[in-house]
Amino acid sequence: MPDPRFFDSLGPALLSELAQAGAATLADAALGGRVITHAAPLDASDAQAITFFSDAKRKDAAASTRAGACFVRPEHQGFLPATCVALVTGRPQAAWAAAASRLHAPRRHEAGAPSLHPDAALEDGVALAPNVTIGQGASIGRGTRIGPGVVIGPGVVIGRDCRIGANAVIGFAMLGDNVAISAGAVIGEAGFGAALGPRGMVDLPQLGRVVIQDNVTLGANSCVDRGAFGDTTIGENTKIDNLVHVAHNVRIGRNCVLAAYTGVSGSTVVGDGVAFGGKAGVADHLNIGSGASIGAAASVFKDVPDGETWTGFPARPLKRWLRETAWLSRMAGGRGTRG
Repeated sequence: MPDPRFFDSLGPALLSELAQAGAATLADAALGGRVITHAAPLDASDAQAITFFSDAKRKDAAASTRAGACFVRPEHQGFLPATCVALVTGRPQAAWAAAASRLHAPRRHEAGAPSLHPDAALEDGVALAPNVTIGQGASIGRGTRIGPGVVIGPGVVIGRDCRIGANAVIGFAMLGDNVAISAGAVIGEAGFGAALGPRGMVDLPQLGRVVIQDNVTLGANSCVDRGAFGDTTIGENTKIDNLVHVAHNVRIGRNCVLAAYTGVSGSTVVGDGVAFGGKAGVADHLNIGSGASIGAAASVFKDVPDGETWTGFPARPLKRWLRETAWLSRMAGGRGTRG
């Protein structure tokens, strides 16, 4: 269930209504009266949830899902358990997006409310610069300093002794103590997710949060996207430079360092003590082992083991990259040719 501090529930809805919203066909029309209250991922559902299944590689997760209903392609119906009603469509993700939007809506600032909402809770010693906006239900701890033009969304939790720079925007997020957010940073905007629908590309709802632990620093104009359903997390004492992008569902460990222009794609897991050089890029759904180092401008497309240093395009272990670079240099200089 999406966190009610950040998302309003628009349900419940009948399964027949959700099938219509997603342009899907109920495999058993007699079950159209089943009540659905929320959207959920395939492997984190219950009997009142609706989910989707579109990748045959996840057939084991489909077989064990506890969801009450699932959008699914015709050829994949047989993967679902008998307890899960199939909603048949050629575009399961887009259909789920329509159903999820019917069931949940992101909480926004209340129209006409004062810039400091009366339902916000500020401990003693919070310092607010001019033109700060704080939404309903937000909570800010003692000693935190908020710079000019900052926007803090509904339900956001900010710990004690934090420093929020000018024009930063924070939503759908929980920050620990002594967190430093530099000017222009954006935390909690929707992660990038899209699917092809009947009328073209549609955005997939992003129903998760951002969790930033104690003593984290986030540089100017950096972006941390909220999770697609779970959390995007940044561990204690991690230091992030300017102009870094952390995508949805990424988990970054403790004591990591990310230099400017680094980008970490969705659902990647970064262990503790990892260092990224400037402009490093990491593909989605990877594991970067604890203590690893990623060289500047490296492009990582494979899991990186603990403690290893990788660099290059595509990234590979440093010693291998050095050998290959030296060989290429010799060949280009003509010293490796045979006469």
